[in-house]
Amino acid sequence: MRIQSIQIIAADQSKIECIDSILTRPARYFRGSWWVDMEGGGATAGNADWMSQLPEELWDMSLWDLAIPGSHDSMTYCLDTCSPVLSSESLLKWLDRLVPCITRPCIYRWATTQVWCITDQLDAGIRYFDLRIAHKNIKKTCFTQDAFNSSRSDDTLYFAHAIYTLQTVKEALTSIAVWLEQHQKEIVILSCSHFYELSDGEHEALVSFITLLFGDKLCPRQETPSLSKCWSLGQQVIASYEDVPILKEHKELWPKIPYWYANSPDPQRVISYLEDMQRTQGRPANFFVSGLNLTTYPALVVCHPYLTLRKLTMKSFPLLLNWVVDQTPGPDNTSVNIICADFVGLTEFASVVINLNKKLQKTKDHR
Repeated sequence: MRIQSIQIIAADQSKIECIDSILTRPARYFRGSWWVDMEGGGATAGNADWMSQLPEELWDMSLWDLAIPGSHDSMTYCLDTCSPVLSSESLLKWLDRLVPCITRPCIYRWATTQVWCITDQLDAGIRYFDLRIAHKNIKKTCFTQDAFNSSRSDDTLYFAHAIYTLQTVKEALTSIAVWLEQHQKEIVILSCSHFYELSDGEHEALVSFITLLFGDKLCPRQETPSLSKCWSLGQQVIASYEDVPILKEHKELWPKIPYWYANSPDPQRVISYLEDMQRTQGRPANFFVSGLNLTTYPALVVCHPYLTLRKLTMKSFPLLLNWVVDQTPGPDNTSVNIICADFVGLTEFASVVINLNKKLQKTKDHR
C-alpha cells in the first residue's frame, strides 16, 4: 500500500505543482458587480424570491433557457464524523480502521462542500440541489446521534459524501416543502442520485414520500416548464431521479440531468473543460449543469495536510466567477443553464448567476 501511494504521488507531481501555484497566487477579486468576501461574509437572503422578480418577458421562456444557480453535494453541511465510511470507499474504510483519529477529520475537511443549511441556500437563491442518497444501517451504527434516537430507527435514508449526514432525506425534503409554501412562485430542481445500497423497497418508499410530500407541486416530465406555466398550475418542484426502472413507472419524475464537471482541482482546467464542452458538444436540449466544483485526489491530500477543500475553493472562486460573468443563458449551443458550485453561501455566486438572466432581457429588447 505504501509503494502504491508513492506511485500515485509521483504520477500526480505535475498536478501538485499546479495546485501549489494556485495556493501561492495572490488573492484577487473578480470583475463583476459583486464583491467576493474571501473571509466568509458572502451571500444574503436577498434572493429568496428572485424567480418571481424576473422581468415579465422571461416568464414564458423554458426553465432550461434561464440561468439557475445550484449547489454541488448540497447536503454536506451536516456530515456526521462518527458515522460509518461508505462501503464504496474501500481505501478510506481501510485507513479508517487503521487510524480513525486521522482519517475522520481528513474526510470531513475534503468531503464538506457546503456550509449553509438547505433553507439558507434557498434564501440565497439556490434552486438546483445535488442530493446524493444512501442507505444507512442504523442498527450497526455505534456512537452516533442516530444510534440513540429511537424515533429514527426505521428511517434508513440519509445523504452521503464518503460519510453519512446527520440529517435524513425525509427531514431535508420536508424543509424544502415548508419553504416552498412560503415562496409559492419559486421553483426548485431536486437531483436525486447515487443511491448507495438502496433496496427496491427503499426506492419505492422514497418515491412515494416525494409524491405525497409535494403532490400537485411536482412538474411531470412531459411538460416544457416555464415560469408562467408552472405558476398557473401551481407546480414548484422538478424531481430528477437517477434510476431507470423507477423512471419507467413514475412519469412525474425526470431523468438524470447531465452534469458537466472537469474532475480537476485546478480552476483553469475546470474552465477549459467547460469551454471545450460548449465548443465540441453544445448544450443539451433540456436541463443541464455546468459544474464549477473542484475535485481532489490522494496526492493532493497527502502533500497538503493542512489544506481543505474550502480553502482551495475560495482561492479559486475569483477566476471561476470571472468565467461565469462572461456566460449567457438561452437556447444557443454555447449557452449555460444550471451552474453549480461549492460553498455557495460564502460568495455572491448565486447573485452572479441570477444576474445573467438580464442578458436574456437585453436580447429580447433588441428583437
